[in-house]
Formats: sequence, C-alpha cells, structure tokens
Amino acid sequence: MERRFNVYKGLQKPLVYRGFAGKFIYWGIGSLLCGLVLGTMVMALFSMLLGVILLAACIGGGLSYTLSQQKRGLHLKSRSLGTYHFQTKINSKIYEGTQRIQAALYRHR
Repeated sequence: MERRFNVYKGLQKPLVYRGFAGKFIYWGIGSLLCGLVLGTMVMALFSMLLGVILLAACIGGGLSYTLSQQKRGLHLKSRSLGTYHFQTKINSKIYEGTQRIQAALYRHR
C-alpha cells in the first residue's frame, strides 16, 4: 500500500522578514554589515565614541533608506505627475471622407 502526501508549494508571495520584503532584506543586511565594518574600523583607528556614532548613523540611515524605498514598491517605478496630451497623426483624406459620410448620414435622418 502506497501513501501519498500533498506537496506544499507556498503562497507565491515574496519573502518577508521583520517588515522587509524580497530584495530589501538584502539591502537591510548590507546596511547592517556596512555600519558594523565602518564602525569597528573607526573605533580601532580613531575613537571609540566616534566609531559608535558612525555605527549608529550608518545602520539607522541605511535601514531608514531601505524602508523608504520599500514603500515605493518592489520594482522601482517612475511616477510622473501632470496631465499629458498625445498628438495623433490624422490622414487628411481619411478624415475628410469620414466627415462626408457623417454629413450624408445626418442629412438622411
């Protein structure tokens, strides 16, 4: 007797971890690592206080930038504001022909 099991294929949604979705998880990890590396380098070379300030600024700035970009969407889109008018090319012979047809139809009513 053979047993069969259903295979769970997921919900087909992007991966979400602590509010970060998809590629922004990697952006967040990158800002954390960048802050840690820069902070420890400055701590070792210059001052402990300056290193801690730089560490907090890099991590906070990177995560806030990542969250602001995530609100715009997973794929960056340009959002143009305003009203746009698209000009069309009208063949004058066709346009005159449709006017004559409309006039003829209007006269027969």
